[in-house]
Amino acid sequence: MCAATNLTRASAADRAYAAVKRSILSGETGAGDELGEVALAERLECSRTPVREALQRLQSEGLVRIYPKRGAIVVPVTAAEADAVWEARALVEQWAAPRAFEHGTAIAARLHADVDAMELHRAVGDVVAFTEADRAFHEVVVDAAHNEHLTRLYRSLRERQLMINATAMTLSPERMDAAIRDHRRLAELIATDDLDAFVALTASHVASARHAIDGDDG
Repeated sequence: MCAATNLTRASAADRAYAAVKRSILSGETGAGDELGEVALAERLECSRTPVREALQRLQSEGLVRIYPKRGAIVVPVTAAEADAVWEARALVEQWAAPRAFEHGTAIAARLHADVDAMELHRAVGDVVAFTEADRAFHEVVVDAAHNEHLTRLYRSLRERQLMINATAMTLSPERMDAAIRDHRRLAELIATDDLDAFVALTASHVASARHAIDGDDG
C-alpha cells in the first residue's frame, strides 16, 4: 500500500513537473509570473505535495525560485545570462564539431531522426517539442566528441538553453525553418568527408543562435 502510494505521488509529481515546465517554455507562463501551490494543485487536479515536489525540481533546474508560503516565481533570463549561455554553448559545440565528425557515420541516422522530429513539431506548431528536438541534435554531436566533462557542462546548460531558444522561436517562427535547414545539412555533412564544411556550418549555425538572443532581425 505504501509503495503504491509513493508511486502514485511520484507519477503526480512528474505530471505536475511536465505541465509547469511546458507552460514556462512555451511562454504561457512568463518570466516573473507567480506559481502558487494551491492554484497549481487546483488547475492540475492533484494535491499540493506533488506540486511542491515539481517546483523543487524546477528550482534545481534554474527555471523557478521558490518562496516559502508563497509558491514560486519564474526566473527571467536576463540579457547577460543569455549571452553567457550562448558563449558556453559556442565553446563546447565548436570544440566538439571536428571530434564528433570522426564518428559521423555512426551518429548520422540519429541526427536525421532528430531533424525529422523537428519537422514534425514545426508542422503542428509545438515550439517546446521542437526546441527539445533541436537541443537533442546538438547533444548527440557533443556526446560523440567523447569528453565526459564537457558533456556534463553542456548538459548543465540544457534548461536555460531550452528557455532561451523557445522564446526566440516563438518570437520568430521562421527561425524554426532556418534551424531545420541547418540541422538537415549538418546531418548530411557529418557522413561525408567534408570536415571543413561541417565545422564552418556549425560555427555559422551557432552564430545564428547569438543573433536570435540579441533579437537583431536586421
